[in-house]
Amino acid sequence: MLLSLTASAAPPPNADPAFAPWFESLERPDVGGSCCSVSDCRRVQSRVGAHGYEVLLDGAWVPVPAHRVVRRENPVGEAVTCARGHVIICFVPPPDT
Repeated sequence: MLLSLTASAAPPPNADPAFAPWFESLERPDVGGSCCSVSDCRRVQSRVGAHGYEVLLDGAWVPVPAHRVVRRENPVGEAVTCARGHVIICFVPPPDT
C-alpha cells in the first residue's frame, strides 16, 4: 500500500512566496519524491540532542529521524521541517550546522 502525503492545505500566514519553489523542490532522502509543499513545510526551532536533531512542534521537542534529514543549501535562514502532526517527512538543518 502506498501512502500519499501530498498537501492540500493553504500556506501558513507568514509564508514567503519567494521560497515556494525551493520548498517544492525538496525531495525525501529516504524514498525519493517530494517532501511536501509550502503548506506542509515550516520554519522551526531546532537543536542537536543526544541522538541528533530535534525540532519544536506544538510545544514538544520531537526527534528527527536521521533518514529524513535533507542535506542541501538552506536559503531560508532557519531550520525547516515538512511534517504532518509530529510525523516528520523532511528536515533541512539551519545554515552552518
